[in-house]
Amino acid sequence: MKNCSLLIIGIVAAILSSCGTKPARYVTDEPFRSVYHHSPAAFWMNDPNGMFYDDAAHLWHLYYQHNPFGTTWGPMHWAHATSSDLIHWEQHPIVLAPDSIGTIFSGSVVIDRYNTAGFGENAVVAIFTQSEICGQHQSIAYSLDGGMTFVKYDGNPVLKGDIADFRDPKVTWDEQAGKWIMTLACQQEIRFYSSANLKEWSYESSFGAGIGAHGGVWECPELIRLKCENEKIGKCENEKYVLLVSINPGGPFGGSATQYFVGEWDGHRFTCTDAPYETKWLDYGKDNYSTFTWHNAPDGRVVSLGWMSNWQYAEVLPTVAFRSQNTIARELSLYKDDADVYRVRVVPSPEFMALKGEKTRTLADAAIVELTLSGTKSSVVTLSNDKGEKVTMTLDVHRRTFSMDRTASGDCSFSTDFAAHTTTPLFVKQDEYRVILFIDHCSIEAFDANGYWAMTNLVFPSEPYNHVEVEGGEANIYAIRNL
Repeated sequence: MKNCSLLIIGIVAAILSSCGTKPARYVTDEPFRSVYHHSPAAFWMNDPNGMFYDDAAHLWHLYYQHNPFGTTWGPMHWAHATSSDLIHWEQHPIVLAPDSIGTIFSGSVVIDRYNTAGFGENAVVAIFTQSEICGQHQSIAYSLDGGMTFVKYDGNPVLKGDIADFRDPKVTWDEQAGKWIMTLACQQEIRFYSSANLKEWSYESSFGAGIGAHGGVWECPELIRLKCENEKIGKCENEKYVLLVSINPGGPFGGSATQYFVGEWDGHRFTCTDAPYETKWLDYGKDNYSTFTWHNAPDGRVVSLGWMSNWQYAEVLPTVAFRSQNTIARELSLYKDDADVYRVRVVPSPEFMALKGEKTRTLADAAIVELTLSGTKSSVVTLSNDKGEKVTMTLDVHRRTFSMDRTASGDCSFSTDFAAHTTTPLFVKQDEYRVILFIDHCSIEAFDANGYWAMTNLVFPSEPYNHVEVEGGEANIYAIRNL
């Protein structure tokens, strides 16, 4: 243990000076820098962390895993950005840097309205993993200026690890039980802990044995309560609990992905009560991982954000000054499919739907495309450029699937795992299928217009796709409003 501590002290001594430094300037002329997706000004980014909404300032806060020294994964910090509209982001100085306990891994933020921790009424409290060579532990820090700066708690860590891969705490307030609940990833299971004060934690239960996908380590869990919005298909109770669990590797198309479970929470234990032997995926592309929701989102909204990448190739993507971006924000709820099974409904947040500008005839590198596809015959949609690079999407009414093929999409040379063909079932049969595509330089996000499925894939064409061809339907192209 002594040798481990010395190693950690030596490692973090060189990086502590980064805390409080100004964020790097954006390099805006990179060909793959997105127009309306959040990305770091420079260097590496992975999981979104600690997202919360400040209703007094009307600000969305986003913290994220960040290496301020390079474009590959390294000594993890919490970087910070804020937005008034989920689209335009202002970068702020780093808020959490490594110390003698360890580097700063993923976690969450809560507003302590009842001052349970004693830091002050409405203190913003961050709960995060600190990782060292000898283990992983949970620590806390508090902010009295609305999440702009944090002070680490003197009594850290508040929950010491007893196994490897003991991380990514997501904390919520259980109003009925009158206590804080921590959802924590522990190897290939989820553990639940409770606390009255965010400082002292008691084990409640575990979930995961014999259920779901187990091809890799479980990460970034979150327990949320979702409303059911579809009364037409089957009996739909008003609310259910949903447990989000990211996994790496073990995704449906290789590498990382986010699965979920629908069930009940009794204040101590989560039970998957709906289709427990089916693995359900939040996104059927290769590039949506570590999905989290904003704490304290306004008007009862459940607003999520994912890391738009895959651990198979995240460190070698062909960008220069930065690596990684986030998905667009998405609203989550529940619906019931044709088989009377609960599924998570995923729709673009209204802020992104409002980006739809004038209808145009030409596809640009940033655009929204609305597809209307036949419910009686199969359809093929092709996005292409003058270099012959293309993405092909197929809606197969016989197999009831929608697929996206990016094997000829542009540069795939950086990883043998990148060229891929992803497929989602069509969970609800429709007379016609409406699909919305959000295209932004190096990404395509496809959504069933009713939220029945989502598919996120990166692409790296040598020049923007400027053609849309549709067999078995029609496409309407909309320019992005002036940002």
